[in-house]
Amino acid sequence: MSSAATPLVVIVGPTASGKSALGITVAEQLGGEVLVCDSTQVYRRFDIGTAKVPPAARRGVPHHLLDLVEPQELFTAGEYRTRALAVLEDLRRRQRLPVLTAGTGLYLRALLEGLSDAPTRSEALRARLRERAARHRPGYLHRMLTRLDPEAAARIAPADTQKLIRAIEVCLLAGRPISELHRQGRPRLEGFSVIKIGLQPPRALLYERIELRVAQMLDAGWLDEVRSLLASGLDPAAKPFQFIGYRELVAHLAGRYPLAKTIETIQRNTRRYAKRQLTWFRREPDVHWFSGFGDDPATAASVLDFLRARLASTGRTEGV
Repeated sequence: MSSAATPLVVIVGPTASGKSALGITVAEQLGGEVLVCDSTQVYRRFDIGTAKVPPAARRGVPHHLLDLVEPQELFTAGEYRTRALAVLEDLRRRQRLPVLTAGTGLYLRALLEGLSDAPTRSEALRARLRERAARHRPGYLHRMLTRLDPEAAARIAPADTQKLIRAIEVCLLAGRPISELHRQGRPRLEGFSVIKIGLQPPRALLYERIELRVAQMLDAGWLDEVRSLLASGLDPAAKPFQFIGYRELVAHLAGRYPLAKTIETIQRNTRRYAKRQLTWFRREPDVHWFSGFGDDPATAASVLDFLRARLASTGRTEGV
């Protein structure tokens, strides 16, 4: 680790593993600020179901890269990288420790490794893909991507139509798999020494936490949030309405499913998403894994001890 580089702490892990809580603790104890790396939390007004930490719960720790765009706007991993680089430079100038809490693996890869020059969007191709999907039984797009790029298909949920269409679009226009393009990348992040922390609580306990958190979100008014967003005139086809939980609650409000069944579906889909996140992050190099939840005091203490030792080796003592 170069002593000239600025430390950057990255916390990875599945949903409900306590990344946000740990990020706040680390930033609070080590003189840092939090950068959120989550493709759902960049959208304004989608708060409860994306698990944004409310301002009152941030304990005075500044949070960056939240609420960047309106729900109807497009936002890409490349745009995330641009915004994140600006924040990192500001924190470096102010000598604050950046603590990045990462739930979206592609955004993290975009920041740390750069992104390939993928083809631009083709609205005509996208329209054809949507038309084909409508004419075939569920899972058509996922099966198509599996034939074109099995690696990408393994990372994308069968119900995530937008990501499936983009992956197929890139494969067809570039003439090669999107996963291959991503590996090529652009210049990596320079000037930062990355310290990666991973949270991997026991699977059974994680699933219990997921089910509890879905119930808590509903108790906090998640259904009313969705109802209000729809009443505001937002197009139900807008990207944030495709996020896990939001799409199921929209279907419930349309009368397609009873609430009890909707809750079960959200919990099941969230568990599956957590499994995909773990699969992605387990491939991430140089991660130092901890087996507890990020809001567990013992886990947080172990992480802080580890980070203090690593930061001391870089010559950084402020806040440590």
